[in-house]
Amino acid sequence: MTQAPPIAIFDSGIGGLTVLAALRQRLPGEDFVYLGDTARLPYGTKSSDTVTRYTLRAAQLLAAYHPKLLVVACNTASAAALPELEGAFPVPVLGVVEPGARAAAARTSGRVGVIGTESTIASGAYPRALKALRPSLEVLLQPCPLFVPLAEEGWFDHPVTREVARIYLEPLVAAGIDTLVLGCTHYPLLIPAIAEVVGERVLLVDSGRVVAEEVATRLGATATGAPAGSTRILVTDAAPRFLRLARFILGEGVASLELVDLPA
Repeated sequence: MTQAPPIAIFDSGIGGLTVLAALRQRLPGEDFVYLGDTARLPYGTKSSDTVTRYTLRAAQLLAAYHPKLLVVACNTASAAALPELEGAFPVPVLGVVEPGARAAAARTSGRVGVIGTESTIASGAYPRALKALRPSLEVLLQPCPLFVPLAEEGWFDHPVTREVARIYLEPLVAAGIDTLVLGCTHYPLLIPAIAEVVGERVLLVDSGRVVAEEVATRLGATATGAPAGSTRILVTDAAPRFLRLARFILGEGVASLELVDLPA
């Protein structure tokens, strides 16, 4: 029997595993191949040109698996590299910025907060996407550079994380946002700390869940059911911490990582 093409997911490291988890839950019969560029993370502090170069190399590697669709799970890579990638990749490419913006624009009464890495916030990708949908929206931006190392340390609901979240998010709450876009795929891991600061009146938009729904819609009748599909996890640096966090996010069924290098 010929194996069906997988869904490919690319991220700078660990955060995209939250997108993979949402996809596996929504489309349990699909096969997945995930690439985390753990040797070069974080992307959020790098220039747009560097992020684009790394992303194109990652896509070149994933193309060898003949996927049916590529999900760029990294917000920084989506903001920097998606236009160039869409013209270079042989199958449909879906980023996380546009789906997250659509979900926020549909749910807010008019004032949206966006948190992300320094590069994602500096790119202006979310304000452009949100205002293209609803020009009257007020969009408030907040870079949260410490959230990624806190998430990768496993400090999901640590007192230090809660204090950092308070410093970052209280100005947005005071400004009256009713919707908060988690503009980095690491941030869903910190939802307990984030939700404690923003309160129940602020809706959190988790791009992983939104992307999973959009992928399901795009695949339509080709989305399969049981039996459960396979998952391959490729990394450019197989640090033990990545495997530990992968098992936390995806479950103990993650047996091993495959070490790869990006094309030159």
